[in-house]
Amino acid sequence: MSLFSSKYLTKTNYLNLLFAAIPISFIAGNMIININILLLILSTFFIYWREIFKIKYYFLDKFIFLSFLFILFTGFYNEYHFHLMELTWKGPFTTIMKSFFYLKYLALYLVLRFLIEKDNISLKPFFITCSIFSLFVCFDLFFQLYFGQDIFGFKSTGRKLSGPFGDELIAGGYVQRFSLFAFFLFPIFFKTETEKMIKFLIPLLFIIFFSGIIISGNRMPLILFLFTFFLVIIFQKQTRRYLFSFLATFVIIFLILFSFNKEIRINYLDFKAKIVRVYENLSSDQKNIQDDGKNYYYWEFASFYDTWKLNKYIGGGIKNFRYYCHHRPNKENYPNFTCNMHPHNYYFEILTETGLIGFIIISIIFLNILYISFFKKYFSNSNLRDNHLITPFIFLFITEIFPIKSTGSFFTTGNSTYIFLIIAIIVALTRKQNLS
Repeated sequence: MSLFSSKYLTKTNYLNLLFAAIPISFIAGNMIININILLLILSTFFIYWREIFKIKYYFLDKFIFLSFLFILFTGFYNEYHFHLMELTWKGPFTTIMKSFFYLKYLALYLVLRFLIEKDNISLKPFFITCSIFSLFVCFDLFFQLYFGQDIFGFKSTGRKLSGPFGDELIAGGYVQRFSLFAFFLFPIFFKTETEKMIKFLIPLLFIIFFSGIIISGNRMPLILFLFTFFLVIIFQKQTRRYLFSFLATFVIIFLILFSFNKEIRINYLDFKAKIVRVYENLSSDQKNIQDDGKNYYYWEFASFYDTWKLNKYIGGGIKNFRYYCHHRPNKENYPNFTCNMHPHNYYFEILTETGLIGFIIISIIFLNILYISFFKKYFSNSNLRDNHLITPFIFLFITEIFPIKSTGSFFTTGNSTYIFLIIAIIVALTRKQNLS
């Protein structure tokens, strides 16, 4: 009897289950994310091994292939450099292995692009799980705020709450990345059943998600959440009438939580102070900045710049910023600064770890994706104009690659999985639309 002969355990349902489980795996941790995407990749190649290599590749696909080949190249080059310099603190072949295993994100891109373009999986279950688990994280944060611990027993720790993420203070980032799908779930997939409720449901969802991000204490995700909403309201003509309501709700919720919760008030006053300090740094001359022992942000930027200069054109290899930073020139000028694991900005990290060549390749990929999705949907007469399914992915992609923000590492499991998932879906939906 075939493995997929069951009435319910069909090939499509099995792959839909793996795909829809991705938002859940982000809560469970990196190991579960890796298991999830590897199962999805291997299962797709096992089931569709004859068809998957027959899809047509375009200009963008070739540049994505090129970016991964370049990551491999710079990995081998830097491994050879470490060998010549007799730098043994990394362990043998570490950079090569990290570069090789990073290829799983290329496989994820190809698999998702194939499955969506050929209608072998549905996006509906993915939208549902994103919505349900974004709500779950928010309610868990509310529970943790009120009782001092979440439903799993994770205790609150000062001005930031982790919810179900334990020691990792990333709950706000999760809600920012996955909650947008809840606002599109009902208008796209359940419009007839919820048509009368949508005008009440959408504001309620905004209040829940916005409040959840505020009490999580994650400041940058809050800004990005509002930025994403602002983009949707501006570019989606159906939502422009909600601009005033959106702004009023934002102000009221923030002022209430700011006024009645001490930890939230301290957190955002501290954020304001840091913004003021960054502004003062930018408006001061370099000598005064260097003499100020509290100018951590300048030191961090200087560590990126000096590290990048060590390998300007091909970079130091992925996840090697932490090693090259200790060997950068001028480090004696900042004796109190300790190198971070990464420079806290995607573009700075891409520059230091893949150099100018890698930066140009990845920038071309990003710009091409913006052209085939955002530009064609909102500034041309393409078939994408009436495609609402692609809308949340476009704006989440813009938010994710927005250059002026602090970020985690581009090359970590969570960030790379999310980025290439969004890219694969956008490309697949645009190709599918062009073929229709």
